[in-house]
Amino acid sequence: MKQCSYTGVSLGWAHRRIVGTQGQPMLPPSNGIRWGPGRAGLSVKAGGEGGITRWKLFSMAAAGGPFAAAMMWVLTGDDWARQAKLAYAVPERLSRDTFTSLVTMLDYVISLRGIPDGPEREKVLHECHLRGAKRLEALCFRNGGIYIKLGQHLGQLDYLLPEEYVKTMRQGMLNKCPLSSRDQVHNVFLAEFGRLPHELFAEFDYSPVASASLAQVHVGKTHDGQKVAVKVQHGHLTDTATADIATVTLVVKLVHFLMPSVNYGWLVDEVRESLPNELNFLHEAENSRRCRKNFEHQSPYLAPLVAIPTVLSGLSTSRVLTMEFMEGVPITDKDAIKKMGLNPADVARLLSKSFAEMIFHHGFVHCDPHGANVLVRRLPQAGRFWFPKWFARPQIVLLDHGLYRILDDSLRLNYASLWKALVFSDENAIREHSKALGAGEDLYRLFAGILTMRPWNHVIDTSIDHLKIPDTEEDKAQIQFYAAQYAMEVSTLLARLPRVLLLLLKTNDCLRATDNALGAPVNTFIIIARECTRALARAKREAEPGSLWLQCMVIMELMGVEVRIFALRFLAMLANVKLLPSFA
Repeated sequence: MKQCSYTGVSLGWAHRRIVGTQGQPMLPPSNGIRWGPGRAGLSVKAGGEGGITRWKLFSMAAAGGPFAAAMMWVLTGDDWARQAKLAYAVPERLSRDTFTSLVTMLDYVISLRGIPDGPEREKVLHECHLRGAKRLEALCFRNGGIYIKLGQHLGQLDYLLPEEYVKTMRQGMLNKCPLSSRDQVHNVFLAEFGRLPHELFAEFDYSPVASASLAQVHVGKTHDGQKVAVKVQHGHLTDTATADIATVTLVVKLVHFLMPSVNYGWLVDEVRESLPNELNFLHEAENSRRCRKNFEHQSPYLAPLVAIPTVLSGLSTSRVLTMEFMEGVPITDKDAIKKMGLNPADVARLLSKSFAEMIFHHGFVHCDPHGANVLVRRLPQAGRFWFPKWFARPQIVLLDHGLYRILDDSLRLNYASLWKALVFSDENAIREHSKALGAGEDLYRLFAGILTMRPWNHVIDTSIDHLKIPDTEEDKAQIQFYAAQYAMEVSTLLARLPRVLLLLLKTNDCLRATDNALGAPVNTFIIIARECTRALARAKREAEPGSLWLQCMVIMELMGVEVRIFALRFLAMLANVKLLPSFA
């Protein structure tokens, strides 16, 4: 194969090193590469001589800067052993980050060079995406901790990232998290309690029943016989967290510098803001208590149906959390739910209603409701004699209370008003409340599309099912096409919105995915329509408690929503019995 020299670098050799197979003949540099329509993606600019100079300068800085800083930090610190270990780990991680980023970008530049738009380019692009996703997955697992948390975030960015990245991150980051060893668990207990697990508990199983990015869960039994779940933080996370965020920020800025259309700084900002609270398990314990109290006082009719494990304060610290053990199956396991004699549609309805209460009424929201953090079980019958044994009702168990957000009244009511406008296809109200939430005059339509995952013409459609969840390949391809076309605008919008709204978008996506997995995709918008209207009605009543005219208007609004909900359910029933084409 003929190779051409490009500022001293053999592109043929580089391509074989990056791809691992025989590369294509090298052609002169093009002006750029494009991730193509019909697939979520962004533009990637390939530089000329100046681009290679940037690689050299960055490589020199990456090699010398971290080493010098690390040596100064070790020599001036108090705990030499710990700081020496971190001084080795941080530059090593930065080197891995830099290498993975550069190799992946070069893979796209070299692999797609000279290939015109068409099926061949799409095939090569798909292979580049797969290789890049596998490299990113390997990097997250190798670095661990915060990187796995970032990988989990990426796995939830449907339609914003190429499908290959989303699927790889989702499958790997949620199900294959690394485990802490027995010795590492001992070290955490000794640091927190000065005692080993078997000294604190009557029984302690060192084989974890679950592992996540920041911690793993063990089953134990207290000396008074109570079965408990013990959440143990992975070692050194609190030490390396700040440095990890700094290195990831540096890489994200580098990628944005080289490819201006790629800007995920908002994602790093969100993790930076959330991480300190997630690493403090005492904060998580307080969140769980507050969430339970909100349901008991503000939503008492739902409180028995939403179980939250009680924390054992005497056996909990900032890095070890001991709570009552609760059985259940993942909420996305439709078959297991049916085996318990429960109706998946009832489960979907309960989940949607619970989170609608949190968002529109409590203003205190669990922002990580993926399948591993929400369990389902039959509602315990003890003390509920009015239900016959054969009458099974679902109860959801909320786990992992580390990530919550508080919604102030202004944001909460604007968000409720926006959803009401979306349900009723009110374009003027959509514009008004999108602007109030920070989307701006220029991007309010895009904001509405991201919230509903529907194109704008569907959002303002007045048909009864205009916000139906996309469930066909054609629907998904259309959304991916829009994501590719407006990738830069999406990045601009996400950087513009308040951080709390980004987590609400994440929560919205998690709930939508669960709704789909349970086969009841009409539930989410029905519940949202009802609860946002109730929240707004309550605010109006409290603002003018003596106005009879206002009370009548509020009642009319509530009745209008109920009529629309009834119509939607009626059409869904007809579709289920094949009297109408299925739209759910």
